[in-house]
Amino acid sequence: MKFMNAQNNQTAERQVTAYCYLTVNQLCDKHKAFKIGGVRSQIFNEEENGLKESGAIVRSGRKILINESKWFAWLEAGNQGGA
Repeated sequence: MKFMNAQNNQTAERQVTAYCYLTVNQLCDKHKAFKIGGVRSQIFNEEENGLKESGAIVRSGRKILINESKWFAWLEAGNQGGA
């Protein structure tokens, strides 16, 4: 019984971070406001537009994955001076 409680406490103490990674196509399918060409253009120009520093883009070989929460944080941060 003590072992089970100790194990449950260890599990409860761990901080679990859930990441939601999407491909470009998955992002555009999920959020219809974004078009594939526009997202790819933003990724191509990531050094100039601050996307690289945001950490929203992860590369695994040739595959490009987008961290959805960081993507939208980057998008909101870029719109602070907007209309």
